[in-house]
Amino acid sequence: MTPKSAGYRMPAEWERHAAVWLAWPSAEDLWLEDLEPAREEFVSFCEAIADLDPEKGDVRGEKMEILVPDIASGALAERRLGHLPVRLHLVPFGDIWLRDTGPVFLKGTSGEIATMRFGFNGWGGKFDLPHDPVVAEKIASAAGYPEFALPWICEGGSLEVDGEGTCITTEQCLLNPNRNPGMTKEKIEELVRDSLGVTKVLWLGQGLLNDHTDGHVDTIARFVSPGHVIIHSSSDQDDPNKDILESIDRDVRGFTDAKGRELRITRVPSPGRVLNEDGDLMPASYLNFYIGNSTVVVPTYGAPNDEAAVTAIRQCFPTRKTIGLPSKAILTGGGAFHCMSQQQPI
Repeated sequence: MTPKSAGYRMPAEWERHAAVWLAWPSAEDLWLEDLEPAREEFVSFCEAIADLDPEKGDVRGEKMEILVPDIASGALAERRLGHLPVRLHLVPFGDIWLRDTGPVFLKGTSGEIATMRFGFNGWGGKFDLPHDPVVAEKIASAAGYPEFALPWICEGGSLEVDGEGTCITTEQCLLNPNRNPGMTKEKIEELVRDSLGVTKVLWLGQGLLNDHTDGHVDTIARFVSPGHVIIHSSSDQDDPNKDILESIDRDVRGFTDAKGRELRITRVPSPGRVLNEDGDLMPASYLNFYIGNSTVVVPTYGAPNDEAAVTAIRQCFPTRKTIGLPSKAILTGGGAFHCMSQQQPI
């Protein structure tokens, strides 16, 4: 039995959440000198998602379920996050990217919740970290919901849904031979439909340069409401992703969703050329935002377009508070706010 045949679907991210699953940045050998700056950005993200009432202390946003790999890390996380609605889970993990290593949460026709677990192979074998292949199973067990598992390699960051039957993904990732060698596009599309309960899959081509995920869609195209997609526009002629972003724009303009609607498109200026301390191009994206119950948190990079991008995204979420928060330290690990979060619907 598949989630689709059992009547389950993956809700859109703007539907209400019971909590968000995260993992405390812990691995000194992975983060090196960026570990403490990444922790500071992580705490700021958690505070924004909780959205505590400053007078009453009530949670206006959502609670957090946070993995810690060991007792010492748990004690540190408790000290840094104890003022927030956080529950810690002692679950070893390789790194913090739960959008990819965690399960996808689904919702049934009567409101029941389940989880969907994919196979995970370290983003095509690039990062073979201990514990990551079993994180989804551990989270599903801790959450206590029924679990589905289908035999194919996939990551949550490669899938973007509108909650009404449509999924956007990329050929660069899902058709990459380092994920499911020998599997046809038609078979992979069938697995997407069965796994997420969608009826239509829209295919983009390439993702951002230097993206070790092989083009995850959550950095290049996001639904912000049914029939409404947000994408990047190139910031200037020096934008290293200029050609890619223009190709995405052309493709999206030719799409219709599962309900037959032509997509409304909002374009946000890209961060442009964001470099790390070694002068290497980073896969920076303003679209790697997280949509919380009361807050939309947009990653910023100290780039010229930070403010303009946050303002443009804010206009897409009139009922939520949209804020930009620094995420360049987290990006040194390969992702930003959406990559490290996995929402659990009500």
